[in-house]
Amino acid sequence: MPLDSPPPELDDLDRRILSQLQQDCSLSNLDLAARVHASPPTCLRRVRKLMQSGLILRQVALLDPARLGAALTVIIEVSLDAQAAAQLDAVEAGFVSEAAIQQCYRVSSGPDFVLIAQVADMAAYQDLALRRLTGDPRIRNVRSFFATSRSKFDTSVPIVE
Repeated sequence: MPLDSPPPELDDLDRRILSQLQQDCSLSNLDLAARVHASPPTCLRRVRKLMQSGLILRQVALLDPARLGAALTVIIEVSLDAQAAAQLDAVEAGFVSEAAIQQCYRVSSGPDFVLIAQVADMAAYQDLALRRLTGDPRIRNVRSFFATSRSKFDTSVPIVE
């Protein structure tokens, strides 16, 4: 679905389905149908429609980064020396290809990019910084912030009526 197209019409059942799937997408169709008070065939049809409409981008498992050895979360601001479209695209492509960078945003009114990275420790961050940030002549400034705690992490999107 193109970004400039209007959002699809959602009824109450669609909203209930989306709310449940945001909490646990591993539910069987039978369990999901019971939770949203719909018949299994109706529920399956609706889920397929929501996927085809592009509202459901993908279904994933959320992993614990600390238990996988990537306990350090880094929020990184990156400013380029010039904001030409080709330069922004090229730098962004490098960020997107980096496994440790989980999120990449182009932003305005400040830095050019804000990145969220997940690394094992300061040595791993240093490797990332040398590989993707400080060694790139197109990058003028880098500011990094190291999370000392996380009070909220949620992937749910508010579902408006």
